[in-house]
Amino acid sequence: MYRVSAFLHRFAFALLAGVVVATLWVNLSPDGYYDFIEMRLADLPLPLWLASLPVSLTPVVLVSDGLMALFFFFVGKELWEALILERGALTAKGAWLPLGLTLGGMVGASLAWLALSLLLQTSEEASFGTGWPVPLGTDVVLGYLVGRWVFGPGHPALHLLLLLCIATDILALLVVGLAYPAVSLRLLWLALPVLASVGVWMVWGRRPPVTASERRTRAMLALWPYVIAGALSWLGVVASGLPGALGVLPVIPAIAHADRAFGLFAEAEEFLHDPLNRLAHLLIKPLAVVLFLFGLTRGGIDFAAFAPTTTILLGSLWLGRPVGMICGGVAVALMSGLRLPQGVLLRDLIVVALIMGTGFTVPVLALQTALPGGAMQEAARLGAALSLCVAPLALLLARVMKR
Repeated sequence: MYRVSAFLHRFAFALLAGVVVATLWVNLSPDGYYDFIEMRLADLPLPLWLASLPVSLTPVVLVSDGLMALFFFFVGKELWEALILERGALTAKGAWLPLGLTLGGMVGASLAWLALSLLLQTSEEASFGTGWPVPLGTDVVLGYLVGRWVFGPGHPALHLLLLLCIATDILALLVVGLAYPAVSLRLLWLALPVLASVGVWMVWGRRPPVTASERRTRAMLALWPYVIAGALSWLGVVASGLPGALGVLPVIPAIAHADRAFGLFAEAEEFLHDPLNRLAHLLIKPLAVVLFLFGLTRGGIDFAAFAPTTTILLGSLWLGRPVGMICGGVAVALMSGLRLPQGVLLRDLIVVALIMGTGFTVPVLALQTALPGGAMQEAARLGAALSLCVAPLALLLARVMKR
């Protein structure tokens, strides 16, 4: 296990700092806070073939659908490398168990939401099934930080936890986008990310031949073609009605990359200079600002907002997801005869499932579209914040089972 870079803690600090500022602001001056995040920065006069509704840029839209696409590109790189590298954690049969854990956790969280909503929900705005995608996601940065605190550095369960968090968040955003599209779904626009990715891969994504001149080699290692392809990909995803946060992910497979990786948060990654890693390195400092802005625009927690929705979200994350993950993992293991990754015990897997109950970033993104505005959204946001209290529970569980 390679030494973890300091930017992991900077990411977590930036996100939490934004949440703290937003929470103080929304409790001291709620009108001023909501006026800020919904302030119209610009109105985009787009043609009907591009956008069926008027588009207004606000701080919350700019951060959630625009800047957060850079964050998901950054973490999506780790998932892609695990899938395609020769010694990747998800190559061959290695993907089946994490897939079972991921899908089992998402199904368990959504079923728990539905069951608890029938028992506890009292809001007149809520019909059956309202908000079921909210608990599907988790939090990559805070979840991994909690995992390091619980397991300690170097534990094999950490990489499994990281991959599960990334896969869960990407799938959760995709489900939210399909269930509650920003505009009517126009999936034909997804041809634009495909064309942009194929085009940039055919010209720049492949390794230069050994006989290529130095000038040709340098040209094929340029980053600007991937930036243009990423912008076109983002445009196609947004125009299709899916979340803009997923907009740059389709370009990742087209970017030239090294044949090895050390891990998303490893310091050793800085010694890799292929285009994919260079793009990731350039994003490290800006992403701290992005996460602070995300916490500022999405993390304002109203402490007086506690309601049944708060309890429903916590129950879905702390009970539904762990139970679903264990059931899904056991089902896949029984059907395929797979074993846990080397060095990971069953008790470690149970702790990983509990840590995955830290549902902040993606649940907060999802509640904006999946829940009626007002009290239910604020109650769910409070539940997402309280879900971070799973950290001491996971540490206690790990120590008890270890004994």
